[in-house]
Amino acid sequence: MTIAEQQPDGDTVDPPGGGRGRGRGPRRRLLPWKHRRNLTPEQLRRRRIATRSALGVCLVCAGTVGWSVGKALTYPGSDSTEARLAEWARDHELGFVVNRLENVQYRMNPPRVGGTLSADALARMKATSGATAAAGAAPGDHAAAPGRPLVPMRSPLRPPVSPALPGEGVYRTLSSARGEPLVQGTYVRPDEDHTSYEAAVAWISGKYARFQLHPGFMEPGGTFDVPPTIPKGQRTGLVATWNGGFRITDGGSRGGFYLDGKTDGELRDGAASEVFSKDGSIKVGVWGRDVRMTPDVVGVRQCLELMVDGGKVVPDIDDGSKWGVADQGGMFVPRSGVGVTAQGDVIMVVGQALSAQSLADLMQRAGAVRAMPLDMNRAWPSFMSYDGSHDPSDPVPTNILDFEDPPNRYYVQATRDFVAVYAR
Repeated sequence: MTIAEQQPDGDTVDPPGGGRGRGRGPRRRLLPWKHRRNLTPEQLRRRRIATRSALGVCLVCAGTVGWSVGKALTYPGSDSTEARLAEWARDHELGFVVNRLENVQYRMNPPRVGGTLSADALARMKATSGATAAAGAAPGDHAAAPGRPLVPMRSPLRPPVSPALPGEGVYRTLSSARGEPLVQGTYVRPDEDHTSYEAAVAWISGKYARFQLHPGFMEPGGTFDVPPTIPKGQRTGLVATWNGGFRITDGGSRGGFYLDGKTDGELRDGAASEVFSKDGSIKVGVWGRDVRMTPDVVGVRQCLELMVDGGKVVPDIDDGSKWGVADQGGMFVPRSGVGVTAQGDVIMVVGQALSAQSLADLMQRAGAVRAMPLDMNRAWPSFMSYDGSHDPSDPVPTNILDFEDPPNRYYVQATRDFVAVYAR
């Protein structure tokens, strides 16, 4: 018996008993197909066709994916590369991969516990010059009186962390019109553990401002009369903007979007909703209970459920599955939310390291009687104020906090929907 038996197709294998361990050389494995020399001409021809076909399919697939990713990386707007790739993955049923990567990233770089604010954050918190509350002014008190402004400064917000830092919780003017501070804001630390992070609270006069819902060109997509940007010629009187909510197109918002008589997704009873009327006013409430479709409604943006209802944080706020568990729902990440006061003014909160609980708590502390979550993670939360003192037709935007996108994100094509606020 030779060391290896010759096989019909020319390949060799070890004889019974094997040759390893006896100094007889390495074992040779059977090929999964016959060697070329053992094929007939017809078999060779079929193999060439099959090989070339498989290679062609691989090249087409690779080219299609490459073209699709390339398109995602070059679409208009100011989204970061990371945000574009994440959106591409979610659009192609790969959201579970994005979620896992986000969770891994969070575990590797969790938000810091303890510590102090950076020098820049401390300086921003202290910058309250001219922002003292008017004597006797209560939150939402807009009654005109001799010698007093129509829109007095808000009384200081009680911060979650005690003792308060200089300027913490004290409102200052962010945007004004005709000398009235229509948009006011303040900074606080979000909770007693994450003291090296800031959350920003903005207040907007519901009486002296008008609110407009804008679509994003990808979310919800489609064609609307309202553009997915604030173009030149439509910026006069602009005082604030903020981001939309969870995605409509993949069902993440658990609700729908309505604008220009068109609905994307489904307007769901029970969903938390921003509702925009013809007169420029805005309401926040439960669809089907507090708000519903009427001839005056021109826009609706739904997202999850109310976090604050009847002036109180909802009992199940610690149920992470309700507030984006697939996107780090129980974690301290950038988040945003919006609410309304009993007087009809708007409360907007954004933060760098917020849980659902701390976001809801801040909106309730700021005076919201009903409030809802919007979006989360670094790419999406935003709040910008605008200064038109130098050029009223092209006011200068400023981020209330340092987020991923630049402050002019809505002066270019916006991927996702957003809200623009103008002085009346």
